[in-house]
Amino acid sequence: MSGVDPLEAMRRDIVAFLEGRGAHATFETVVRSFPAELRGVRPDGFVHTAWRLLEHLRIAQEDILEFSRNESWESPEFPDGYWPPGDAPPTATAWNESLAAFRAGLAAMRDLVTDPTTDLLAELPWGDGATILHEALLVADHNAYHLAQIVDLRRALGTWPPAK
Repeated sequence: MSGVDPLEAMRRDIVAFLEGRGAHATFETVVRSFPAELRGVRPDGFVHTAWRLLEHLRIAQEDILEFSRNESWESPEFPDGYWPPGDAPPTATAWNESLAAFRAGLAAMRDLVTDPTTDLLAELPWGDGATILHEALLVADHNAYHLAQIVDLRRALGTWPPAK
């Protein structure tokens, strides 16, 4: 190979997948300028609102991240614990708080993946065969799936593509 460290190349590729670069819309693009008055609206034919999807993304990502780095982490009850109770943000600040928490969780997963002391392939002692690599790819895949749902929701609401 031409001097490229395969492990570092793999870490870069995982980060790119986590951030949605390449074939997927990024989190920032999907949530940019989402109108406040539409965050709790569920168009006909849709199961979730943007608020429910955003919170689900945040909760699931937090669960996967904490499972990856904390042996004593207790996951929410499935499935109800992974979804917020209402269709709309409960407060005027809840949307921005959820965005910030999602971003922080994504940054923490990225940091875990890029930390040279993280063995991406070692089985987590508490993880029933799970590895950091598996958990990072799970976050990326889960996020991509639900971000695509938000894109579809925005199309139905007439807010896609988002204003720059």
